[in-house]
Amino acid sequence: LSPGAKMGCFTFIKVMMILFNLAIFLSGATLLGVGIWVTVDDQSFLEIFGALSSSVLQVVYVSYFLIAIGAILLVIGFLGCYGAQKDSKCLLMMFFSVVLIIFIAEIAAAVVALVYTGLAETLLTAVVTPLLKEKYGTDTSFTHIWNVTMTEVHCCGLNNYTDFTNSTWYNHHRTYPDPCSLVVRGLLPLAHPHLRGCLLQGCFNQLLEEIKTNAGVVGGVAVGIAALEIAAMAVSMYLYCKLDQK
Repeated sequence: LSPGAKMGCFTFIKVMMILFNLAIFLSGATLLGVGIWVTVDDQSFLEIFGALSSSVLQVVYVSYFLIAIGAILLVIGFLGCYGAQKDSKCLLMMFFSVVLIIFIAEIAAAVVALVYTGLAETLLTAVVTPLLKEKYGTDTSFTHIWNVTMTEVHCCGLNNYTDFTNSTWYNHHRTYPDPCSLVVRGLLPLAHPHLRGCLLQGCFNQLLEEIKTNAGVVGGVAVGIAALEIAAMAVSMYLYCKLDQK
């Protein structure tokens, strides 16, 4: 290619890099804003979106998740956009490094999720079960999120109904939460869980089954994200290397 064609190719890729990372930056700002909104006014968020969702996001603090993802996207978008616009090798290398770290972390998380599902359940149990025992029935938002989850996913607790045994809710009401009384054959008070033996499974297993059922969609999204990350790293490294030749 002639020097003019090479420069035109460099300029085109640079502009695409700026626009792509500008979109990432704006997406991060949006998620960060929604996360702050959920933190400040979580009831409004749950009233709008709570009943529509039956995903694992309902068993964690949605606001913290959104704020974390939004902040990461803001950093990535800024590094990529500003680094490409200013022809900064330092910022481009930082962009490459951050995306590479995230890419490696995603692969590690996928391996752990596939191979060590039991470990994931153990870790979640260690974190979530104490929260269920302490906050369910006392924290309005936490209680509402779990009620929506258990109703929509048809589950009870993280592992099973015993997560509520000796909890603040059980000690006060001497019974299990209403969503836990729904069983396969109808309504059955969980004060006598041995009767007819048709108890709902815990939410972890139910959510895991949902993920397995939609494995194709989840896998497709994961592959798409991975492809974008690889492309972003390749473009940033191309610009980094070409800056020496300008």
